[in-house]
Amino acid sequence: MRKIIYALLLPLLVLSMSECSNGSKTGAKLNVLNWDTFNKARIEQTIDAHGKHSAGYNPDNPPYAVFDWDNTSIFLDIQEAVFAYQLQNLVFGATPEVLKEALEKNIGTENFAPEYNNLAGESVNIERISADIIESYTVLYNEYEGLAGNKPLEQVAKSPHYAAFIAKTRYLYDAVGGTFDHAISYPWVTYMFAGMTEREVRELTGNTVRRQLAQPIETVRWESPESLPGRAGRVAVTWKNGLRLVPEMQDLYHLLRANGFDVYVCSASFVDVVKEISSNPDFGYNNPDSNVLAMELERNDDGRIKVQFREGYDKTQGKGKTKTIKRFLESKYGHGPLIVAGDSEGDQNMMQDFDDTELVLIINRLRSSDIGRLSKIAVETRETSRVKYLLQGRNDNTGTFVQSPASYPYGSTEAKLLIND
Repeated sequence: MRKIIYALLLPLLVLSMSECSNGSKTGAKLNVLNWDTFNKARIEQTIDAHGKHSAGYNPDNPPYAVFDWDNTSIFLDIQEAVFAYQLQNLVFGATPEVLKEALEKNIGTENFAPEYNNLAGESVNIERISADIIESYTVLYNEYEGLAGNKPLEQVAKSPHYAAFIAKTRYLYDAVGGTFDHAISYPWVTYMFAGMTEREVRELTGNTVRRQLAQPIETVRWESPESLPGRAGRVAVTWKNGLRLVPEMQDLYHLLRANGFDVYVCSASFVDVVKEISSNPDFGYNNPDSNVLAMELERNDDGRIKVQFREGYDKTQGKGKTKTIKRFLESKYGHGPLIVAGDSEGDQNMMQDFDDTELVLIINRLRSSDIGRLSKIAVETRETSRVKYLLQGRNDNTGTFVQSPASYPYGSTEAKLLIND
């Protein structure tokens, strides 16, 4: 609750720092918080050089910034958090038949990667696991009062089918992501919203965030019960829980807007999910709904979500982020984003593909691949004039930024600067 109250105060804090008490303008200033001091100064310098108090500022064609959402604007992944809450609370709009379509959408019948074998070491594929999930969901669907039944969740949750359903469906999310191409795996989880409306997805998201903020940062493990091995056998899945809002990023969003920048989010999570967490004033970012670019699905005439990616749209991950920015933003402004922020391989394209980008903020998750190469550039060019790449550290044990480019991995008390340190 303290975090939400603080989020509501951030716009006032930013505005108070952008004007002196006599009304005269000052340079752009971020609240100190846990920014690395060099990063803070470089961001402020960029805002001053291009914001509304700069000589070349054009209010009819302002500079703009593009932020990734998951693990950049927040700590952890909102889509994953919503999915876990959706499973635990059986918040679905799909019949068993529609859920089966969603589970199997574009998933090949080959076995999952070996690391997703069941607890007995046997291989699993979509046919076996989907059959088990739908068997359990059908029982829950017909019993739970929030679906087609009349029993409260507390009673339904005592059934072994509940434990089997939530464990096997969450396991399937990891198995799909670890086995298939991102173009298949990233949209897959969004299909779980089939049959729901935007209002329902946004309500689900808001409830998820409030629940997450009250929960500890910890590793969670679910196992399917021994009494229901099913065709796929028993499986287990582990992930990290405890999503957090990031005051430094809330502050940056507000400061950019106060200085005449347009601010956009480009995310691989579902569009309605990102709209809720980024625009709801309870959560402190106050980002307009219209400034969200994210995964899109087709809708029925009554607004209910279909198990179909939106025709003509790119999947907002990797190269798809660049294509989406070019389509909706570069075409509008006539130039690319001045500032880009991200944390992972899914962001590395939009970090590099625009000649107009002067500043790239990388949240240091100790990654390899191209994002690791960019992180290394940030280290090597640190504190040089007009440095482009900034590496911002965080502590995965607390979900907070640290005043350093180095990060603390979850479970460690020692910070690392790069993955190979």
